[in-house]
Amino acid sequence: MGTTGLETGILYSNPLAGPDDVAGWVAEGPLRMGSHEGALELSGALDDQEFGDHAHWTVWCPRDFPDGIRISWDFRPLAEPGLAMLFLAATGQAGLDLFSPALAPRTGFYPQYHSGDINTLHVSYFRHKHPSERAFRTCNLRKSAGFELVAQGADPLPPAEDAAGFYRLEVVKDGPRVAFSINGLLLFEWDDPSGRVLGGGRIGFRQMAPLRAAYRNLVVERL
Repeated sequence: MGTTGLETGILYSNPLAGPDDVAGWVAEGPLRMGSHEGALELSGALDDQEFGDHAHWTVWCPRDFPDGIRISWDFRPLAEPGLAMLFLAATGQAGLDLFSPALAPRTGFYPQYHSGDINTLHVSYFRHKHPSERAFRTCNLRKSAGFELVAQGADPLPPAEDAAGFYRLEVVKDGPRVAFSINGLLLFEWDDPSGRVLGGGRIGFRQMAPLRAAYRNLVVERL
C-alpha cells in the first residue's frame, strides 16, 4: 500500500498504522507484525538464542525509487536488545531487479545482504544488540556488496525504557551524498569518492531480534 503525490514532490507515503499498510511489502526472514498505538509494530523470532543469526529479518517496500530522494519515518523502540537498519538504493547486481529470481534467495541472514549478489547502502541505528554497541553508541553507514564502513556518527536514541515517544529519522540520498539525521540533528554526511556511486533502488527496514519497535509515517520525497 501507500500513496503518491507527484504534485507535491512526494513519491510515496505510507502511514504504517498497522500490518494492512504493508500488505504488499516483501518480507524476508521471521518477521512478526502487529499494531502499537496507531503504529506498525515489527519484531522477529521470539527466541534469538535458538535461531541465532537466522532470527533476524528484512522487509522491502515494493516501490523502486530514483536517486535524489529524502526518506523519513518515525521510529520508537519498544523492547531491547536489538538493532534497527534502513537499506536504500538497493538493486540486484549485473543490472538485475532486487526481486529477480536469478538472484540467490534471501532469508534475513545478514551476509546475504552485505556480501551477496545485491548492491545497497545501509544505515544502522539503535545499535543496542551487543554489549559493545550499548557501551559506545554509534550509527553506521555501510556500502555493499563488500560491507564497507564509510561513515559513522553518534546515536542519540535512548534505551527503550527512556524513549519519549517517536523519533523522526531522515536519510538523504543525492548522487554521491548520503546524510542521516534524527529529530533534525545531523549525525553524519558522506560523499562517495569511489566513482562507483549507487543510484536509485528500493528501500527496506531490518531489525535484529529480539528487538520490538514501532514505525509510522513513512515519506519518500524527491529533492
